[in-house]
Amino acid sequence: MDLRVRFCETDLMGIVHHGSYLVYFEAGRVEWLRRRGVTYADWASRGVHLPVVEAHVGYKAPSRFDDLLVVETTLAELRSVSMKFSYVIRRGTTTIAEGWTRLGCIDDKHKLLRIPDHMRDVLLASEATA
Repeated sequence: MDLRVRFCETDLMGIVHHGSYLVYFEAGRVEWLRRRGVTYADWASRGVHLPVVEAHVGYKAPSRFDDLLVVETTLAELRSVSMKFSYVIRRGTTTIAEGWTRLGCIDDKHKLLRIPDHMRDVLLASEATA
């Protein structure tokens, strides 16, 4: 997914603020799901929610306002009640950041929920079918 750095995402030094990378990860994850024909709203309407419960970002090189970045998103792990997405953010051939997020699966009452089979099918769909 391509992403252009906005001015509001930079800090006083003109470099992308460290917290912005988690927003970029989320944008990548949302588009990864959209390519498979679903949105968070689709699942929420069925009582399935996916809060981020853990996150890690490794910063490799700075990025600045108006840089064109590519966010690569991969499903790295699928467990019974959680999933882990991995991300690589690049500017051209330069790796800017790498990281991952773990999302839990909960119901409308915020109780752990086994990931439903219909959801697993979507998550495990190959890139070729997405």
